[in-house]
Amino acid sequence: MAHLWWKVLALSPAIFGSTALISIKVLASELPLAHTLNNSSNDSSNNSSTNQQIIANKTADNENILEQVNLYRSQGGESDSLSQVTSVSQFTDVQPTDWAFQSLQSLVERYGCIAGYPNSTYRGNRALSRYEFAAGLNSCLNHINELIASGTGNLATKEDLATLQRLQEEFKTELATLRGRVDLLEARTSQLESHQFSTTTKLVGEAIFALTSNLKDSNINGSKAYNQAAFQDRIRLDLQTSFTGKDTLHTRIAAGNGSSYPGGTYEAVQTFNLFNGAKNSAYIDWLAYYFPVGNAQIYVAAAGGIQSDYVPTNSPYFQDYDGGNGALSTFASESPIYRIGGGSGAGINVDLSHDTKSTFKPTLTMGYLASTANDPSSGNGLVNGDYAGLAQLNLNIHDRFNIAATYVHGYHNTGSYLFDGGSQFLAKQGFASPVVGTNDANISGGSSSINGTPYDSNSYGLEASFKASTKVSINGFLLNSKINSLTGGGKDEVWSYGLGVALPDFGRKGNVLGLFGGAQPYLGSDLKLGTDIPYHVEAFYKYRVNDNISITPGLIWLIHPEQSFTNSNDDAVIGTLRTTFVF
Repeated sequence: MAHLWWKVLALSPAIFGSTALISIKVLASELPLAHTLNNSSNDSSNNSSTNQQIIANKTADNENILEQVNLYRSQGGESDSLSQVTSVSQFTDVQPTDWAFQSLQSLVERYGCIAGYPNSTYRGNRALSRYEFAAGLNSCLNHINELIASGTGNLATKEDLATLQRLQEEFKTELATLRGRVDLLEARTSQLESHQFSTTTKLVGEAIFALTSNLKDSNINGSKAYNQAAFQDRIRLDLQTSFTGKDTLHTRIAAGNGSSYPGGTYEAVQTFNLFNGAKNSAYIDWLAYYFPVGNAQIYVAAAGGIQSDYVPTNSPYFQDYDGGNGALSTFASESPIYRIGGGSGAGINVDLSHDTKSTFKPTLTMGYLASTANDPSSGNGLVNGDYAGLAQLNLNIHDRFNIAATYVHGYHNTGSYLFDGGSQFLAKQGFASPVVGTNDANISGGSSSINGTPYDSNSYGLEASFKASTKVSINGFLLNSKINSLTGGGKDEVWSYGLGVALPDFGRKGNVLGLFGGAQPYLGSDLKLGTDIPYHVEAFYKYRVNDNISITPGLIWLIHPEQSFTNSNDDAVIGTLRTTFVF
């Protein structure tokens, strides 16, 4: 029944202004650029954002200047600025009782060289730099000269002109500097605009070099792994396109040559192993579009979508959206509940808080992803193939404590894995595989009565994070999945839990020390047969060399991997040295 039910299932920018009418070109030269990238910043507020999987990027100085100009233009710097006011009463925040009211009134009504913000405010309490004052003075002088040249009489008294002359002399150095800056900015802007890649698209990238080794010989499910090293890589190039300034279209190209190590278990999968190709073959691994509607953020994925693209996972410092700046393993990155389903579909994240000043910020997230949405053949498509529908309520309290309750309903065809992360859409190419958990927990082992039948899953999760201080962050999760065979009547359940502690800025600003422990997803019925819980212990230290390079050494210890019935599986200790380049 649940299977059938799931089937039927502005712009208000702040515009830079000053107390005087400032030249637009001067503003462009002084406007600071705020980088806001959606795919890899790794701080405690990361999980409240729905814009996901964008690689952190530091642009060159020339690009900064061009973006400043474009940002100023896009915010109305050239066309939407407030027209010259003719009366001080047009300013909503200026009262006759203000000490400077008469002076402001004189400048407005006698000389007409005062402008305000587009929302009809003047903001007279804002600090004014000498450059801003010089720019305003220069504008007033130019305006007065125009009036004098037009022959209009009774404009200024001799005393007024003497005062203006003294001010011009006082600020002649700043005025000369401003003129030089404007000339330089015009030249550099012209050059950048003629050579830029696109006016709507920028390219950000990430490259990972990873040296990985099984530090002891092991035998897991008959697959022997020896103490030997492997050198692996993965690269992502993300074309980020915006059409309105608020939306983002992601077209990401990926390639890599890594595989999980040691073999015999999916508990050892690391984030840089997540690509659906081989031998560094390039392909589009993610095509998605984000755009706002009111207080909601909409997410539409045409290919490669995963649940954590649009839903807060409450895993700060560990989750980097499978990038190269978070935890090493997929298990430590986020709760496995977000690995159920993926592919194509849509999601929505709604801000339920009505008071912007409130410290209590609830959000509601819903989404639907289908693994084989692009396949029109029987048993596939948007609703007939593997899919997962998600609903989550997330509570953010004082920006320090987050807690979420998550529900995921999934349908899985025969032979499909529970925690496949949507890779089933590449099964025909032989790339589909679980990304976390034991074989039996993925309903691919022989011990479950579910094996060999189509089944549905109802998964329930709790996720929480707590920022104890600027130097300590704690997060954890609990997962329970109820598995039901749709043909044989078999039932089972899967459990998983974990706890992580992150120490940001440990040893140096930008560094992160992470410690994580928990139980990989395991099949509950296996415990009745005398098996052990498969524990996972992980430690990593991300050392930030600079804004573009980080080096992360770490260890992963797998205890009782694969819940072996005979307890014959060896523990595995995996060492990794990961170097991440972002550009």
